[in-house]
Amino acid sequence: MSGGLLVAGTTSDAGKSVLTAGICRWLHRQGVKVAPYKAQNMSNNSAVVVGPDGRGGEIGRAQAMQAAACGLAPDLRFNPVLLKPGSDLASQVVLLGEAVDTITAGTFRHLRPRLAETAYEALAELRDTYDVVICEGAGSPAEINLRAGDYVNMGLARHANLPTIVVGDIDRGGVFASMFGTVALLDPADQALIAGFVINKFRGDLGLLQPGLDMLRRVTGRPTYGVVPWALDLWLDAEDSLAYGRVLGRPAAPHGTDWLDVAVVRLPRISNATDVEALATEPGVRVRLTIEPAELAAADLVVLPGSKSTVADLAWLRETGLADAVTAHVAAGKPVLGLCGGFQMLGRAIHDQVESRRGSVPGLGLLPIEITFDPRKTVRQSVGTAHGGLPVRGYEIHHGYVSQTDPTLTPLLTGDDGVGEGAVLGTVHGTHWHGAFESDGFRRWFLTEAARLAGRTGFQVAPATSFAAARERSLDLLGDLVEEHLDTDALWHLIETGPPAGLPFIPPGPPPS
Repeated sequence: MSGGLLVAGTTSDAGKSVLTAGICRWLHRQGVKVAPYKAQNMSNNSAVVVGPDGRGGEIGRAQAMQAAACGLAPDLRFNPVLLKPGSDLASQVVLLGEAVDTITAGTFRHLRPRLAETAYEALAELRDTYDVVICEGAGSPAEINLRAGDYVNMGLARHANLPTIVVGDIDRGGVFASMFGTVALLDPADQALIAGFVINKFRGDLGLLQPGLDMLRRVTGRPTYGVVPWALDLWLDAEDSLAYGRVLGRPAAPHGTDWLDVAVVRLPRISNATDVEALATEPGVRVRLTIEPAELAAADLVVLPGSKSTVADLAWLRETGLADAVTAHVAAGKPVLGLCGGFQMLGRAIHDQVESRRGSVPGLGLLPIEITFDPRKTVRQSVGTAHGGLPVRGYEIHHGYVSQTDPTLTPLLTGDDGVGEGAVLGTVHGTHWHGAFESDGFRRWFLTEAARLAGRTGFQVAPATSFAAARERSLDLLGDLVEEHLDTDALWHLIETGPPAGLPFIPPGPPPS
């Protein structure tokens, strides 16, 4: 067979990514050869995939997570177009893994036909290879100002004749109006592909919700395929929900007597912030994303994460007082960790004629290094060791490289080529490697060292925490939610047979009573 389904949403962060992953895991459990797909993703959270030519390329991290739900290695075709915002007005375009251009809203129109053609070709190849392809939309299909050039929502559904389900987040409120309005704003040909709905993040008595579900079916002629309950454990690989002040996950009680408090600076153009999720899987480690200098002062460990706009975000750190809070944290003898762009900010100077084109700007001066930006982007998977031979795996995505350094500076990591990577100076640590803390031994060593530097003598890492196992539990939970709370027979029928015939057209405005 060559079945397919499009999971659309009433909004961003409605649950498209996790529902797509859950459906993929459910089908994988049934022995179906299934693959995920998102024609275009706008995200600075990306994963590195080795392409057919052996070179590293980028796809959205959510699609890498969905690939794992399918039991597959990530494939560049799973996310053929990735847009990485560098500012409110411009984004880097990554096409089949390779950065090819930087665009604005005005120039995007000229590139869009090429992007759509590439996206459609990738989907056709996947449908020739796999039994089922579960596609994820972007934003909302009712973004009618963008419909003319759309190739990721209803434009994709029309092109491939995909039955479409619309997921809405009831926790935000107004879910019934959002679902009705999503359908009513579409033209007849698009509406003919909207098969029904899924409600996400429900808390409470399902009986109280039933009258709304019944009325939604009456006014749209479409069923609700299920109501997914709120699940606190679904937080790994989040794409849109890194909110200010949020504590990641549900920290388990400490293995020792002390907690370790980690404050992650929520940069305006934060990139691959999912790095810190591995820290949050450890019992007794509380990880919070913040923009408050006071929270940095109170923390044991401060993390500067990756950035898509390193120089601009460094300026923001200074404007908000966060830069002073970081340097004060180091002056107090407490540990700081910089990851990729955050590592670059820790140096003496950044020379950038590529990303920001601001030339040479001073860094925070906490490491004796200088960073120079190169037009050629480093995109690769990395393997090496740390602290006496602990194995570490990670990946690199950056334009900046260390152009000057103190030769006596201790590297944080050593690549399998024997070359040192990153730096350690007193309490300051930095690396260009993303994903390194998913390596359990390295993560335990680093947290133990951070606790020692912070004076948390009662903190102990748990001996058997596995990040890979935590991710698998999360994917299995998604599969369980789909199996237990969705009408899987009806979903399977959609996948096999396509859009239902005879769906009614809903004109704009309320239907006649």
